[in-house]
Amino acid sequence: MRTLFLILAASALTASPALAQHQGHNMPMPAPAKKAPAKKAAPKKAVAKKPATKKPSAKKPVAKKPVVKMPVVEKPAADPHAGHAMPADPVPAADPHAGHEMPAPAADPHAGHGMTAPAVDPPLSPPPAEALTGPANAADGVWGRGAMDRSRTVLRTEHGAMRVGKLLIDQAELRVRNGRDGYFVDAEAWYGGDIDKLWLKAETEGSFGEKPGQAEVQALWSHAIDPWFDLQAGVRYDFRPRGRAHAVLGIKGLAPYWIEVDAAAFVSDRGTVTARIEVEHDARITQRWVLQPRVEMDVALQDSKRDEIGAGLSAFEMGARLRYEITPQFAPYVGIAFERINRDTRRFRGEDKASGVSLVAGIRTWF
Repeated sequence: MRTLFLILAASALTASPALAQHQGHNMPMPAPAKKAPAKKAAPKKAVAKKPATKKPSAKKPVAKKPVVKMPVVEKPAADPHAGHAMPADPVPAADPHAGHEMPAPAADPHAGHGMTAPAVDPPLSPPPAEALTGPANAADGVWGRGAMDRSRTVLRTEHGAMRVGKLLIDQAELRVRNGRDGYFVDAEAWYGGDIDKLWLKAETEGSFGEKPGQAEVQALWSHAIDPWFDLQAGVRYDFRPRGRAHAVLGIKGLAPYWIEVDAAAFVSDRGTVTARIEVEHDARITQRWVLQPRVEMDVALQDSKRDEIGAGLSAFEMGARLRYEITPQFAPYVGIAFERINRDTRRFRGEDKASGVSLVAGIRTWF
């Protein structure tokens, strides 16, 4: 018995140093190690209780609405701020304006400027008296009315009130034909403004070695009735074949497609009524080459042996002339012309041929 007691005492003394060595090392005690599982088990119980409390509340909305519409359940990962009241703290760098009260979209430059309803119609009341106290023209207040009146007079003169003139020799040509060669000259001149002009026309035709078969001159007042046509009225006097005076009423201008028209009716001092229509068109082939087809018709309401005119379509001429504009003011040309006269006109003139073809060459010039 004594021996057993000594063995136990020796074993207790040997165990004490080992315990002293591990006390400074904060070694875990066996008892706390057993309590750690108990602490971990406590949250598990709490987690198990939370679903139990949410199950009744989750079932109630399912009976009324689809689960998709629950804002609490749907929280997309792409929008971390969904459902949150954004604080005043700085927002993520991906959206620098999140959480700010923007005044308006950038596409509307007037947003936030107090824009209200659309503009309404201006008032119908007269302007205030102060608005009518200044000069009628703003330039008068700077340069003075006297200086501006002179400038306005020059402006009106140069744009509508200026007097200008022109002399045009449209055809001065030699006609080579079967028989005796001939000539033809058609010229006109005018002077005036944009609205009213004095217009002069002259025309002569004949064969070489003989007296002119036709010679006439017209003096007309020309008045613009629109931007394209002038109304012309005046007198015409025939030197050949007989001295005869005519009253003239006609129209001259530019028809669509740049067709020049010159039409006039004549009443002679003996009561003979005739008319003449001339139509021509300048077709530009190049900047210098111009082809001009031309048609002329003479019409009479009755026979006039003294004037050598037969009733109906007394004379008809058509042709084409190709000219080369050395300058716009001077252009030589060549062409061909076909002429036909009716039976009564031939009888009065003493001619046998009803028609003929002529080769022409001449110049066109103006000043």
